[in-house]
Amino acid sequence: MPRVKRAVHARKKRRKVLEQASGYWGQKHSSYKRAKEQVEHSLVYAYRDRKVRKRTFRRLWIVRINAAARQEGLSYNQFAAGCRKAGIELDRKVLADLAVSDPAAFKAVAARAKAALGDAAAGAPEAAPAPEPEPTPEPSTAES
Repeated sequence: MPRVKRAVHARKKRRKVLEQASGYWGQKHSSYKRAKEQVEHSLVYAYRDRKVRKRTFRRLWIVRINAAARQEGLSYNQFAAGCRKAGIELDRKVLADLAVSDPAAFKAVAARAKAALGDAAAGAPEAAPAPEPEPTPEPSTAES
């Protein structure tokens, strides 16, 4: 079996890690051992935070929609239910952008959602009153 000389590949591997670690503080940008550890951690953080960023934006959009919906007299839940019943298929990102950049358009969407809620409430049958509980018989006080 022929002998494998690793110098070129090993240098290339180390150079790649050190280039990724450029800008890190202390030995983390110059020492291969420290740089390798930090680059591995950094990649883990980057992967994790790509997921967290999606959550964070969703929370921001919900806060913005809720604030705009409350100005129209609806809670976020009522607004979302009204949009579903009215067949409005705008996602949270678009609704939040409307709430911030075009309040008049958001007001129109909120009015349609409110109307859909009103129609659903008017069309729903009235709930029957709950039956009254039967009185419990009082224990007899007869002496034996």
